[in-house]
Amino acid sequence: MKKNFLFRSCLVAAVALTAAACSDDADLGKVDTDKLNVPDGSVVYVTDAEGKRKFSSIEFRDATTTQLWVHSPKAVAADCNVTFAYDPSVLADYNSANATEYKAVPQGVVSFADNGSATIAAGTTTASVEYTLTSDGSLTYTDTYVLPLRVTISGGAQLGKTDETRLIFVRDLTNLPDATKYVNDGNGNMVEGVKMFNCIEVNGTNPLCTMAFTLDRSGKPLYDAVILFSSNINFDSETGRVYIFHNENVQHVLDNADKYLRPLKERGIKVILSVLGNHDKSGVANLSDATAKDFAKQIKNCCDAYDLDGVMLDDEYSDYETNPVPPGFVAPSVDALSRLFYEIKKVQPERLNITYAFARAAYMNPVRDLETGELVNPGDYVDFAFANYPDTPTSNPIINNYAGISNRQLGYCSMEFAQGGSYLWSKNALQSTYAAGYGCHLVFAMSLESNTFPATNNDRFQALGNAAEVFYGESIVWDGNTYGKDW
Repeated sequence: MKKNFLFRSCLVAAVALTAAACSDDADLGKVDTDKLNVPDGSVVYVTDAEGKRKFSSIEFRDATTTQLWVHSPKAVAADCNVTFAYDPSVLADYNSANATEYKAVPQGVVSFADNGSATIAAGTTTASVEYTLTSDGSLTYTDTYVLPLRVTISGGAQLGKTDETRLIFVRDLTNLPDATKYVNDGNGNMVEGVKMFNCIEVNGTNPLCTMAFTLDRSGKPLYDAVILFSSNINFDSETGRVYIFHNENVQHVLDNADKYLRPLKERGIKVILSVLGNHDKSGVANLSDATAKDFAKQIKNCCDAYDLDGVMLDDEYSDYETNPVPPGFVAPSVDALSRLFYEIKKVQPERLNITYAFARAAYMNPVRDLETGELVNPGDYVDFAFANYPDTPTSNPIINNYAGISNRQLGYCSMEFAQGGSYLWSKNALQSTYAAGYGCHLVFAMSLESNTFPATNNDRFQALGNAAEVFYGESIVWDGNTYGKDW
């Protein structure tokens, strides 16, 4: 049985981004710190609440409170104090070095507990400082802002070089409808629930089908994002460069975003572009460092031009050449794939970087930054990794293959509607992965124009209903529309 076919004809994916487990034992943000690449000895380092040392991002409405953590690889001999201070010059330096024009979050939007200070007590290894972002009406939801921080330390330890400053990319979505579902974490706290992405084969499916299903009590959209399948990485034999190619269907949707994408974004549903090979020598796993940096800039330009919220890369349908390796390429490898993912995240840290964990992408390696020499974990530059269907944590233990990644960034029990049967999984399987804290769920091939819908008593509809019940404790409501392809 062939197991890839991520996006064969009529594919739709529903990807659950971030989940809150229903048992007290499930810790969505837990990261195996033993697998992190961190400084040795007395060098103190900083992570966000999700365990990321880089590329921290926050979306909030009205107000949100979170933490920054400071860690020592071994217990400190004496109290060690770390202070976070608002410093716009940190962002000015970043903008200058990266030719970007991010604006700083106004200082009045952020408030730190304990004046931004955290103390690692003698004999311990960690401490945290809490901070709150409060909307003041000055930030527009269409723009990304940055909270720039300078970090200082006292008490006999030193900071890692990369930890002396910190940029947190912020979007204030107060005035935008919210697709985020909230669930009880078992301790009386309301936390973000599983986020689902609808990945559609644009050649035959209208993106607007993503808004066909809502939840019965909250009224929230079932899906948090749509993934447009698919654009391609192509090789131009005349120029020797790789480039992003959109077929006529993808291009039509992008060119008519006001009709096909804006209604989704106005409901808080994100739009993601998938990219994979196209039967030539180029692919996501064989670019040289220089080619990867160039292609990453093309990805950013595309996301800027069409107001996209990120990309999903897939290592399929490339005809890699290795004998000899063409100029500008390397032999296909996990290292090359990891390099491209990192370079994309580096040029657009505020956007989602998603991988379909198939073929070489079942693994992801730490990447050394070409400018700073810093070694960066996959958990920092990959936001979500979705297991191939019908993979489980046992058959495809992504968490062991992606250093620094947390359960809430991972998805198992991916569903494939076109094949049905065992590819839909059972409610028990969904409950098991949810209770374990896995935060992503992928569904392929939901087509409202096919014979699988609009009947509401078939196994596909029931599969969606099971996901809504397990993840959110709600039932789904279909709006009665099929949103057929009309171009």
